[in-house]
Amino acid sequence: MIDPTDFERDCMNKALRPLGEYVAEIGADKAFQDLTREQVLTLIEVVVTAYMDELSKGESIEDFGEIPF
Repeated sequence: MIDPTDFERDCMNKALRPLGEYVAEIGADKAFQDLTREQVLTLIEVVVTAYMDELSKGESIEDFGEIPF
């Protein structure tokens, strides 16, 4: 992602909790290279799903400031 908006950054930050919960579930002490393929795919799914869920909540029109037309 190039130049994420503040809203997109906020969505990324909100995806950290589900990521942390999953990492704790599989073992935070595990090295990334020791994860199984399925664990890595699940990790990606958890992060993308959490991010997309936050994005779907959308920004309010007030977040854009004055509309120039």
